[in-house]
Amino acid sequence: MPQALAKIYLHLIFSTKNRERCLPDDIRPDLHSYMGGILNGLGCSPFEINTEPDHAHLLFIMTRTETVSNVVGQLKKSSNDWLRSRDQQFRNFYWQGGYGAFSVSQSAVEEVRAYVRNQHDHHKQVSFQDEYRTFLKRYEIEFDERYVWD
Repeated sequence: MPQALAKIYLHLIFSTKNRERCLPDDIRPDLHSYMGGILNGLGCSPFEINTEPDHAHLLFIMTRTETVSNVVGQLKKSSNDWLRSRDQQFRNFYWQGGYGAFSVSQSAVEEVRAYVRNQHDHHKQVSFQDEYRTFLKRYEIEFDERYVWD
């Protein structure tokens, strides 16, 4: 019985270009739905998607047939194009070039889901940059500040 089975949860984080605070509250629910559709179309199962004006958090099950970089690339390109088509105010919109993808254990899924859902309250106390640095340190990822914030 040859089978390839996997269940890999990813917490994906990326920012708008230059961390511009350009995602208004009224567009974000539709953006979340659109991003969920992109993930579903790629064979990934979205669990929680949330954005703040300057960044996105997505928790999903990664498909076993795609690479992380391909999923992220398609997600960012498609949502970028979708935003630009929605309104003239997004004609110069870009996501940052980079991203952070962090593994999540099955036992931590609900905790991470709540964390993603509660971004608005979280960012009343912690900036996006400090939050992102914390993730990089927690996951023991070496980084150079000069290249993280493109």
